Amino acid sequence: MRAVVLRSHGGVEVLTFEDIAAPTPGPEEVLVRVRATSLNRADLLQRMGFYPNPFPDTHDVPGMEFSGTVIGLGAKARAWKLGDEVMGIVSGGAYAEQLVIHERQAMRIPLNVSLADAAAIPEVFITAWDALVVQGGLTNGRWALVHAAASGVGTAAIQICKAIGARVIATCSTNKVDACKALGTDVVVDYKNADFVDAVKSATNGRGVDAVLDVIGGDYLDRNVSCLALKGHIVQVGVMAGGNIPFNLGAMMGKRAKLSGTVLRARPIEEKIAISQRFALEILPLFETGAIRPVIDRRYAFADIAQGHTYMESNANIGKIVIDVSAI
Repeated sequence: MRAVVLRSHGGVEVLTFEDIAAPTPGPEEVLVRVRATSLNRADLLQRMGFYPNPFPDTHDVPGMEFSGTVIGLGAKARAWKLGDEVMGIVSGGAYAEQLVIHERQAMRIPLNVSLADAAAIPEVFITAWDALVVQGGLTNGRWALVHAAASGVGTAAIQICKAIGARVIATCSTNKVDACKALGTDVVVDYKNADFVDAVKSATNGRGVDAVLDVIGGDYLDRNVSCLALKGHIVQVGVMAGGNIPFNLGAMMGKRAKLSGTVLRARPIEEKIAISQRFALEILPLFETGAIRPVIDRRYAFADIAQGHTYMESNANIGKIVIDVSAI
């Protein structure tokens, strides 16, 4: 099968195509012909050498999410049949024409989402929902603050907030304000021209937000604490601006607040299965009602995946960047 294999680390030039052996499904795994994958920031970090190969005894093939068709079954696999269309998150290996996934971790494709577009769902929607709702405790009528709101995770987070009846304040750059408004954001803050702390206080009449979804880190941490309501919760899912910073712990104590760091990729398989199955039960029906949808900025052919990486590095995308691995 054709796959992107990392033999070294660095710029997009290390994204090398090779013909390698297709994986063999284990007893409870299914073999999937990949229709599409989507780019994530972690893919860029893996390419640059900041994420180790999750499967050190095999080829270093990036890619964390996919959509595709089941073409093989492990000896004990019973959840799916040949020809079923599925999607899911994996630790790596989605930059390939075929991959394997535990049968209980694969998820069905929502009825009104195409197989080609479904690759834009798993990573960002699970991340946003898990951070804000499962860990952050966000519920109907409460306020959320979402940073980098035009990103894949951000556009998913806005929609999830609105679907559950929560109110959302979003930060983004000037050219992305209209896109965030179109998704239903209650308050959009152009971080280049306004202070999101002031905006939060104004929108909530000084109360603050109940949950913060942050991929930025850096000096946002102290400012996020300033935005919190009593017993609010910051969930850190990225540190694009740095993670090793001074922090005023006392300010958080006074609010009896919580700060959680979370990742999806490094979780044990049983945790990934559990969160995937709960997501399929609670959130996938919202795609079928039209309450939420994958937001796709643009798509590239598999051969042009390096262009996709370059585009993501420009920070110009609104929503997901999808890679069409195959045409069927």
